[in-house]
Amino acid sequence: MKKLYINTGGFDAVFNNLKDSFGGDLFITANEYKLTIKSKWASGSISGVRFEKEMTYLNFDLTFNQDVNLSIESNPFAPVFFAYCEKGNVLHSFGANGEIKTLKKQQSGIMSNTSAINSVLYFESHKHIQFSLIGMPTNINNSESDFSNQVKNIFIANSKNYIYIGDENQKIGNKFQELKTIPQQGTVRYLLMKSILREILELEIAQHTYNYLTPFKPVLNFAAKQLGEIKKLSHINLTTIVAPVHFLKRNLQPKTLSLKYNQKLAS
Repeated sequence: MKKLYINTGGFDAVFNNLKDSFGGDLFITANEYKLTIKSKWASGSISGVRFEKEMTYLNFDLTFNQDVNLSIESNPFAPVFFAYCEKGNVLHSFGANGEIKTLKKQQSGIMSNTSAINSVLYFESHKHIQFSLIGMPTNINNSESDFSNQVKNIFIANSKNYIYIGDENQKIGNKFQELKTIPQQGTVRYLLMKSILREILELEIAQHTYNYLTPFKPVLNFAAKQLGEIKKLSHINLTTIVAPVHFLKRNLQPKTLSLKYNQKLAS
């Protein structure tokens, strides 16, 4: 088994650590990173995007040539990680001797770690794995502090370590398919990715809270605003994307008002 240790820090440090561990070629364009690997340890790629202080996105598409134990240093920014598995299995534990949990195909997981204990990922040899990670920092001042606090309040437990594994939400799965089909480059691509990933996190908040309407409205407002900004920067036809957003906004408001009215009558 190959044992690796990753220091948490900036995106540059993480990808350089991965390159040192697995070999390969690292390409960096603006805020996007891609490590292409073909070595005695593994073959495939690890790609990622950083969105300043708001969130990070990583995608792993790899086949390891031997079992790998990847120990990740506890992060001072206390991020909450949202994991989504498309192929293979990803095993996780808090510390080398902690209970091992398995994230399987078409499952999603949520993990937070505010203790000094490392998170450990285990990968089996000669098995193709595809999974994605979205990281949201919760211990940092940024322009998304209100949203960050929502994530913190819901997903960081008093026990300092939290993990949840369940079947993947179909709507979230569809969003990842959208993410794969973005054809644009540069600023337009960056804004589209940011918008889709933010919607995924809003959907996670919605399905892990009792009031589904409250978190759902912000995602529509955010999507409409972001797509409006993107449209100014691009000559592509976004009518087919924008129309459903505005349709949902128009139809959600009457339902919300009706619900509030019925609750008032009931009281």
